[in-house]
Formats: sequence, structure tokens, C-alpha cells
Amino acid sequence: MPRSPSFPLRALTLLAATALPLTPVQAAPTEEIIVAGGCFWCVEADFEKIPGVTEAVSGFTGGDVKNPSYKQVTGGGTGHYEAVRITFDPDRVSRETLYDRLVHSIDAVDDGGQFCDRGNSYRPAIFVANAAERATAQAVLDDAAQELTSRGITDPIVVPLLDQGPFYDAEAYHQDYYKSQDLILTRFGPRRKEKAYELYRDACQRDARLRQLWGDAAFPGVGG
Repeated sequence: MPRSPSFPLRALTLLAATALPLTPVQAAPTEEIIVAGGCFWCVEADFEKIPGVTEAVSGFTGGDVKNPSYKQVTGGGTGHYEAVRITFDPDRVSRETLYDRLVHSIDAVDDGGQFCDRGNSYRPAIFVANAAERATAQAVLDDAAQELTSRGITDPIVVPLLDQGPFYDAEAYHQDYYKSQDLILTRFGPRRKEKAYELYRDACQRDARLRQLWGDAAFPGVGG
């Protein structure tokens, strides 16, 4: 009686199956927003706490100088804002939510700078790429204006919606400043950047002003 061919057939079938090309798993597409809210260290620190945000990069935008340095931008004359490019997963957090978080993490009634940082490069702004983004951002600003009115604050919101242009990454030492363990010399003596950032933010009274303006809706909330 001839042997059953089942074993070699099964082996051949298995080999054929393993030889088939595998379909690559496609990563979910991400989206971006570009916003300005004063010191980009603070904006970056706030937004990287949000679930669904995959990256926040400090940089410069809105001006007419290519590849500007931090010294150039803060010195004035470039037209650039300190800004942050935020990459996010739209399946986890919406663009509308991120615009809302931005507004509640800045002094939206101050167009002369933000907190202790004064000058044009520290002004708040939202940069939009198309009409849909502009409409979404405008709706958030309108809601925020009503919120301030309900709190007895009559100052107008002064966060402009500007056309999105080239974004230039800031120098490497600015990236993730708020959590860096690198040592630097401060007026308080040698400190890790992480601690220096905390001292700076506290000295600027950023969170105190946010609580005054937005109350319990301030982002990222009491204690930062």
C-alpha cells in the first residue's frame, strides 16, 4: 500500500504560505498644527502632555527671514514668532481640541507678548493652512470670547489667525528643554534645564495668570 502523500503536501503548503509577501501594516496618518503662545518651551511642554500628540517641535514661523537663529528672532526685525509645530493622531485628539487647549494655555487678551516675555516674537497666534482650519480655529476663539464674557472679562481676544508658511526648527538645545537633564548656569546657580524651566515658568507667573483668566478651564491646570 503506497504511503500517504499528506505529510509532504502539508510541508509544501506551509512553505508556500510562508513565501507569500506580507502586507505591511499602515501607520495611521497624522496631522499637524502650528501655534504660537509665547515661550515655545512652555507650549511644547504643555502639548506633549496631551494623549494623541506624538511630537511637539519648537521653532519659528510667520516672518520673512530664512532659517533664522533664536538670537535673530528674539532680537526683532525678522517678523517671526516663537512657535511650535504639533503632530497629532486625529483618531485620538481633534484639531478643535488642540486649538482649544492652546487658547486656554495662553493670555489670549495680550498681544504685546506673553506673561513676562514681551515683544513681537512672543505674541500668540494660530497658523492655518486652509479655510476649514480657519473656520475651526475661529469657532474656538468665538467660544473662548463668550467664556471670558461669562467670567466678567470684557477684554477682546487678540489671537490672530494667520496663513501658514515655512516653519523653521529652533536650535537643538531648545528642543525638549522642559525635561532635559543637561546642566546650565542660571542666576540661581548651576541647574538642570528641567529645573531651570520650572523656575522660569514660576517666575513668569504663567500658571497664576492662566488661573486668573480661565479659572478651572486653564490648561494644563493647577500646578502645570
